[in-house]
Amino acid sequence: MSNRAFAAGMLGILSLALFLRVPRLGLRPMHHDEANQALKFGALLELGEYRYDRTDHHGPSLYYLSLPFAWAAGAAGLEDLNEAALRRVPVAFSLALLLLLALIGKELGRPAVLGAALLWAVSPAVVYYSRFYIQESLFLFFVLGTMIWGWRYFSRPTLAGAAVCGLSAGMTFATKETCVIVFAALLGAALLVRLGYRGIRPEFGSELRMTGMHLGVFIGSAGAVAVALYSSFFRHLPGVADSVRSYFTYLERAGEPSWHAHPWFYYLKLLAFSRYGRGPVWSEALVLGLALVGIVSAFRPGRRERITSFVRFVLFYTLISTFIFSLISYKTPWNLLPFYLGVVILAGAGAAYLIERAPRPGGKAVVAVLLAAGVFHLAWQSQRSNVHYYADPRNPYVYSHTSTDFMRMVRRIQDLASLHPRGRDLLIKVVADPYSTWPLPWYLRSFSHVGYWQEAAEAGAFAGVPLVVASPEQLARLSPELGDDYQIEYYGLRPEVLVALCIEDSLWEAFLKTRKGTLPKVPP
Repeated sequence: MSNRAFAAGMLGILSLALFLRVPRLGLRPMHHDEANQALKFGALLELGEYRYDRTDHHGPSLYYLSLPFAWAAGAAGLEDLNEAALRRVPVAFSLALLLLLALIGKELGRPAVLGAALLWAVSPAVVYYSRFYIQESLFLFFVLGTMIWGWRYFSRPTLAGAAVCGLSAGMTFATKETCVIVFAALLGAALLVRLGYRGIRPEFGSELRMTGMHLGVFIGSAGAVAVALYSSFFRHLPGVADSVRSYFTYLERAGEPSWHAHPWFYYLKLLAFSRYGRGPVWSEALVLGLALVGIVSAFRPGRRERITSFVRFVLFYTLISTFIFSLISYKTPWNLLPFYLGVVILAGAGAAYLIERAPRPGGKAVVAVLLAAGVFHLAWQSQRSNVHYYADPRNPYVYSHTSTDFMRMVRRIQDLASLHPRGRDLLIKVVADPYSTWPLPWYLRSFSHVGYWQEAAEAGAFAGVPLVVASPEQLARLSPELGDDYQIEYYGLRPEVLVALCIEDSLWEAFLKTRKGTLPKVPP
């Protein structure tokens, strides 16, 4: 394939990826995980402060790499940013991953690279979570970088290769704690490839002699990046130790997954076939089927050894990482993406192999048309999941998501604040456990007097407080104090989670006056 044809193909794929990822980024309500990350970033943007939290947050790379995007938007604080502005960060890294794929033309073959890039551009799972302000898109970008440069070092060890691989590994470590699974899978895959070629081509990988200097460069470059980020650029050194301690926290969490517990086949079923109630059917079976073809292609005689060895490396990485992620009871749907990256690369190899092996000329055209139809179907699912089913539980990638009903409460609070003499400086007391309030702190970020408590007894007096937000459990404890002086409304925060908005009577009456004429008339 010529350079011009390959460049044109990648440009078209990037355009398609942009079309599926960028429009209407602010349509979907903030997931509580997104809002959590946003508030953490806000402290860095506004105060220049970052402290790694080993219990409730992942690595620091998301926050520091969000800074250039905020500066480019002219934002001095979170009030200057909206959902779309923050979500441009993961979108940018999801697009950048496509450019990384373009680098492995020699290892995978250019037709296979185009196939993998196209499937990555349209995959419903990939597209949906690339529009989330969470670590996943950044994590996948650095995982692929570590995979590429690790393979190149394995094939031909150099100091430069060790340094670049170390930088990628360090950024992977500084992004998310599940990097240990990825590192184990990559190392295991490299060893299996080496063992598989023993006796067939003894010189393959024989140059791999990680000398002390190479090892020092790898550890030094990886450590420099990780230490700098976890220590807040050496202003909070305990963050480095906490980055190691965090693995005990996540190990404990994996052993007690509570409602995040799912069977071992959860991820595979999610990708192969999903349907909830009378909702639509969702499936990425095309990608899974093409990946199986890609596996077959890696063991067919007569293919270029450079390509088959890399495909086998990706295969072993995919099998190991899929096994580990499936073995862990604690599962969230976005955690399938690290091993799905390998599946997509294998699928790209499978698509290229089908076209290569199809008889000329009609057979190749038929295969191309069938693949194009499958890609169109994936793109259609992606568009539907992000525009029509963006917060609908019938979308398999919607997981404990913020309800659109919750946005009614946010608008109600904003309307009420506009009627209060103090405007957005009015006092709001929120009494609930954190899980029952997120993403409220994000949506109330422009309100200056909002307090959060987990227990009603800790929140002080409530007499005269204009607005109180409470979980049903805490509302029962507040009722004697609120008495008959509040109008109470209930809203759905997320599936099976309600939140109550208590509105002080005088403010409620002022609100009703603005709605005069719109209320239904009650017959005498």
